[in-house]
Amino acid sequence: MKALDYTALTLVIIGAVNWGLIGFFQFDLVAALFGGMDSLISRVVYALVGLSGIYTLTLYGKINSDMVMGRQH
Repeated sequence: MKALDYTALTLVIIGAVNWGLIGFFQFDLVAALFGGMDSLISRVVYALVGLSGIYTLTLYGKINSDMVMGRQH
């Protein structure tokens, strides 16, 4: 499960950096690397980033349960 957490977090960070580049410079790094927004690979990356964002919502529950139990990582 820890590998999935790290993978999801990495994809969320990639998405955040990509959105920052779009916001500041109007540059879509994912599209530039994988052949445009309409390419299959870009769409897969966008989908994985989105799913990772949804998955990382579960980390709130893990953080909360760790705090209640007095555990720290």
